[in-house]
Amino acid sequence: MVNFFIHRPIFASAIAIIMVLAGAIAYFLLPVSQFPDITPPQVVVSAHYPGASAQVVADTVTTPLEQQINGVQGMTYMSSTSSNDGSSTITITFDVGYPLSTAAVDVQNRVSQAASSLPAIVNQGGVTIKKQNPNFVLIVDLTSPDGSVDPVALSNLAYLQVVDPLKRLPGVGDVQIFGERRYSMRVWLDPDKLANLGITAVDVQNAIAEQNV
Repeated sequence: MVNFFIHRPIFASAIAIIMVLAGAIAYFLLPVSQFPDITPPQVVVSAHYPGASAQVVADTVTTPLEQQINGVQGMTYMSSTSSNDGSSTITITFDVGYPLSTAAVDVQNRVSQAASSLPAIVNQGGVTIKKQNPNFVLIVDLTSPDGSVDPVALSNLAYLQVVDPLKRLPGVGDVQIFGERRYSMRVWLDPDKLANLGITAVDVQNAIAEQNV
């Protein structure tokens, strides 16, 4: 049989091409939607407490949210992280096959119950709930070859110009910036001048917040 194809290369090539075409056609006809889910669905809850340390975020944001979310229907386990940049992230993993939309709604209801326990500035910024698959499909590296753009500018460029267009693509659940950096402003206050002007640190904070776009 081997010698038959060796001595007839044109015939062997034709058979190979037919097999490749048949496989390509069959690929698009596979009943993928009928395959059972093998990865558990996840819902991610994110909040931000500007200026707070990791311990403060854990005590005032992460813990109240966890207490309300814990025990939500279909939940398998829950993990959380609190960072020194003021961010709080809670990942709730559900049973395999549990409807992701239902899970997101249930988590949203639990988060709403915890809103009164959160700091006002956290509620002002909003608590986001995202449903997502735990697997990364694509990772893109954004760099400046000649070093003319610093990492903060690159992160800001990705946030303003790249993230939203990618999120609008069909099938994209979420887009995350690893090592994200944001422009910020640090303000030093002179207590004596504040006293002479008859204003407080809160007044300065509110004035800056009104101008923040």
